[in-house]
Amino acid sequence: MKYKEIVPGEEIPVLGLGTWTMGGRQVEDHTWDEENIQAIRVAIELGLTHIDTAEHYGAGHAEELVGKAIEPYDRDELFITTKVWRTNLHYDDVIQSMKGSLKRLGLDYVDLFLQHWPNPRIPLDETMKALEHCAEEGYTRYIGVSNFSEELMREAQGYLEDHSLVANQVEYSLTDQKPKMNLLPYMQSHNKLLVAYTPLAKGKLAKPGYETLDEMAEKYDRSQAQIALNWLITQENVVTIPKSSNPVHLLEIAGAADFELSEADALTLADSFI
Repeated sequence: MKYKEIVPGEEIPVLGLGTWTMGGRQVEDHTWDEENIQAIRVAIELGLTHIDTAEHYGAGHAEELVGKAIEPYDRDELFITTKVWRTNLHYDDVIQSMKGSLKRLGLDYVDLFLQHWPNPRIPLDETMKALEHCAEEGYTRYIGVSNFSEELMREAQGYLEDHSLVANQVEYSLTDQKPKMNLLPYMQSHNKLLVAYTPLAKGKLAKPGYETLDEMAEKYDRSQAQIALNWLITQENVVTIPKSSNPVHLLEIAGAADFELSEADALTLADSFI
């Protein structure tokens, strides 16, 4: 597994595991609990030790599944991210959400706590002060945001006194390259991580059908999914969190870090989707 710095002196794997739909969507679903727990453990064994979840996933049940899955592992070897939902962004609500997430995860702290979505109805400075409080109290080691534009991230950072936003989690893939325009250059120039979700465009990039992607898969003797993921992680300050509950697919995902696209091929591939 390859790693990138999230803060000076600390690295996380370039490939992590997303948990959206594990344990349900907006409501909890226990149908596949054992399969999901095993999938998280397989991912960890493969080196995907950054596990991303949120209080909104399965109405909190995804966090419960993550908590059960990580019980056998050394906490210090894991990097756990969770997120506060956009209706819970008032100061006291953020703190209560943080405590609720920790309880469901069975943890004393998470490594990264994110504001899941912007909400213009709740003052951003109030939310940032609450995130900072969570860091000061030791509930989280780092704070960040998700689905923020460059402009909004700059504004949010301006409200913080003693902490920095270390990451912004956004949708980013070959089929959705909008972050390349403004956000990614900002993240790179300020040494912050862009965490790409939906990196395989909901499976579209994990199968044949795009001519240049298919050509690259043949050239590098890799799957389409591995090429698409590698395109992301070869970029400066970018890591990604694909989601799968299939052990075979998880093995395929982990293999995306075992090679590197040439700069020319990465550019050709990106241009083919524009």
